[in-house]
Amino acid sequence: MDAASVVMALAVISGLYMAWNIGANDVANAMGTSVGSGALRLRHAIVLAIVFECAGALLSGGMVTQTISQGLVDLRAVGDDSLLLAAGMTCCLVSGAVWLHVASFMGWPVSTTHCIVGAVVGAGACVGGPGALRGDAVLGVGLGWVLTPLISAWLAYQLFQWLRRSILGHADPIGRIRRAGPFLVGVLVGLVALAFLFRNDAPLAPDLGLWQAALGALCAAAVAALIARPFFARLTPAPGATLADALRRTERVFQGFQVLGACYLAFAHGSNDAANAIGPLAAVFHGLLEGPSEHIVAPVPVLLVGAVGISIGLASYGYKVMATVGREITELTPSSGWTAVISAATVILLGSKLGLPVSTTHIMVGAVIGVGFGRSIGAINMRVLRGILMSWLVTVPFTATLAAALVAGARALLGG
Repeated sequence: MDAASVVMALAVISGLYMAWNIGANDVANAMGTSVGSGALRLRHAIVLAIVFECAGALLSGGMVTQTISQGLVDLRAVGDDSLLLAAGMTCCLVSGAVWLHVASFMGWPVSTTHCIVGAVVGAGACVGGPGALRGDAVLGVGLGWVLTPLISAWLAYQLFQWLRRSILGHADPIGRIRRAGPFLVGVLVGLVALAFLFRNDAPLAPDLGLWQAALGALCAAAVAALIARPFFARLTPAPGATLADALRRTERVFQGFQVLGACYLAFAHGSNDAANAIGPLAAVFHGLLEGPSEHIVAPVPVLLVGAVGISIGLASYGYKVMATVGREITELTPSSGWTAVISAATVILLGSKLGLPVSTTHIMVGAVIGVGFGRSIGAINMRVLRGILMSWLVTVPFTATLAAALVAGARALLGG
């Protein structure tokens, strides 16, 4: 077996391992709040997460895959040694996966994006020197890491305040949710449709212009609202029910809402974080089969490797981190959990459409914190939050250093 075949085999194994770790560590992002609030049982949450994570990766993950595979490092500046480039990307996968495995075992919700971006930057600097890094792209990703959790927290806070004023704090919460429910379902479906139709570079999805995609999303939203309307029409005030009874019933309605929101978040998460495994693997396949290029599109087999690995991780090991995000940061009701999920998913999808590899962990925790501030700072478990922040701070330096060391070893073995 020649060196190229060995590198490709190692890349596939490492890609599967990375994808498994993404599923094991990041199932909390998609379903943790739903389990924490009691809207979903763990078994059902994992099944739904597998379906919608894979859908997001296969149907809407192309833009972020390009950024990870070629946007952070100028492959031409690194050189024309395709074998060394492929080995470097394989080292990135190994570095990120090792740290994610440690984090999953410890129950830390670290960012898979931090893992792989740190590894790619470290490997790129080792192979081609600091000049091989695309400074504007790296800076843009770093800025996105700072801004997106803040935006998510702000959006969650505002949405929760609206929810309290318009529905939960109203004298007739059942009547309010009956009228608002179909509209909210339509908005949710419309956002997913827009993400699928617009600015999409995934091989299994269309890529329409803004107006065409907006029209398609509007039609999908209208159909979803019409379908949902009869279900909400059944909600009528119970004779003799008190306001407390009505609020409890409203929270039960939000349990159904939260399941829909969790599916929305799983789709968004798959569209962004799956690229952390798919991007380097796509670069390996493209480099070995076609040579360095400025435009890398992940082929369907690479997408399937990522989807299968994430699914196995979700099913086999994801419950540890789910407990941290879903229960320990702040106490969540179905309505507050829905607020956090919708806010985080919307910000993540925006990042995916911009080709920005965002930290879905940061964004989800930011949304949960935003809800916690909406209820009062005392609702947030600051001890758990401090532990999470410390685990984040060491992720990028660790994976960058490990990837650089692995690349140096690979270069010596290959005689580069």
